[in-house]
Amino acid sequence: MKNEAPGSPYRKIAARIIPLMMLLYLMAFLDRVNIGFAALTMNQDLGFTPSIYGWGAGIFFIGYFFFEIPSNLILEKVGARLWIARIMITWGLISAGMAFVSGTWSFLALRFLLGVAEAGFLPGMLLYLTYWFPARHRAKFIALFMAAVPLASAIGSPISGLLVSMDEWLGLKGWQWLFLLEGLPSCLLGVVVLHALPEGPARAKWLTASERAFVEADLANDRRNAAPNAHHAIWPAMTDWRVLVLCGVYFGVVIGLYGIGLWLPQIAKAMGYSNAAVGFIVAMPYAVAAAAMLAWGRHSDRRGERVLHVATAAAISSLGFFGGIYFSAPWMALLSLGVASVGIYACLGPFWAIPPIFLQGSAAAGGIALINSVGNLGGFVGPYLMGWIKESTGSFSWGMAAMGACLCAAVGLALLLKAAASPSREHSTLRS
Repeated sequence: MKNEAPGSPYRKIAARIIPLMMLLYLMAFLDRVNIGFAALTMNQDLGFTPSIYGWGAGIFFIGYFFFEIPSNLILEKVGARLWIARIMITWGLISAGMAFVSGTWSFLALRFLLGVAEAGFLPGMLLYLTYWFPARHRAKFIALFMAAVPLASAIGSPISGLLVSMDEWLGLKGWQWLFLLEGLPSCLLGVVVLHALPEGPARAKWLTASERAFVEADLANDRRNAAPNAHHAIWPAMTDWRVLVLCGVYFGVVIGLYGIGLWLPQIAKAMGYSNAAVGFIVAMPYAVAAAAMLAWGRHSDRRGERVLHVATAAAISSLGFFGGIYFSAPWMALLSLGVASVGIYACLGPFWAIPPIFLQGSAAAGGIALINSVGNLGGFVGPYLMGWIKESTGSFSWGMAAMGACLCAAVGLALLLKAAASPSREHSTLRS
């Protein structure tokens, strides 16, 4: 089944489920990072220092960390449709509730609860994709799904920049409208999920009987041909050296992703641009990143290689961060940071195609959740580190240097993962 016939159902499946999954993730990510634009006026209105803002931006990931694995194990038991709907509705309500933050403690509490509510969403979606697509297709379809992340910034940045300028409309500040108008749609999408997201191919009424049989046979063949040392039980997966190394790789990548993502609007604003202009400036690199994700994911699938694709993209990102320090011209510094963003996002498709190669069943649910939860602690470290350095030095330069160094560490760990597999075992341990 290496080369499917023209009647292969995978394009049909992708056309049915990927757009909805992308929309869900777009809203999830937008509700997670719109605080970066709210901060343009919220910080002054509420008297937040850079350190307090960094804590609030990052504490989301503490709640996320503690509830990630339990949430993904529940999803495996109750089904994706019901659990994803629950996640969408609760995080939408909490995100909208951010409009009524009145001080430091309510800010920190709601950001923590937002992380608790969203825990399990990304690993659940990644696990869900393994119910539909065999390993040889996963990098491109994971990249297509995760292209929602840069698209959330590309589409959401101009909108957020305009919303945050809506001061005093109906008595609310612009940052309050930002949270309300970007949070409540997630609740509506939660209801849509209940009716539009099948549990798997066997329950997809829009597939013919022969298409369902093709997919189920293909996936069964994929499981039979899984790595001989693949895990099926959860606890052995948690201590597998590959899982632990992937946690470290993702930790470094996520430090850069959120370190730049949650501070880029303020970096651009510090260069003298208006709030509305910042929205359009920040959108540009993310539009490029979405295209790069798809191209790099397809290239990874064609080559049947994952780890070097991750390392190469992370190395490009680290160079972008260092370029942001080196260049004094604002447009060159912003261009370099755009390159850093493109490299980070290009990592994601090949990266998330790696764990299902050696994790199956409950091991996949737990292992993917562990990688994502530990890695996403970088979402706490990155924003807080940038805030602390900015407050201590008065400049973003050392923060960008720290982000670049973290990406270099991720490259080193990825290459360690590659080197640790002997040539005879490379296919079974690292490649699809």
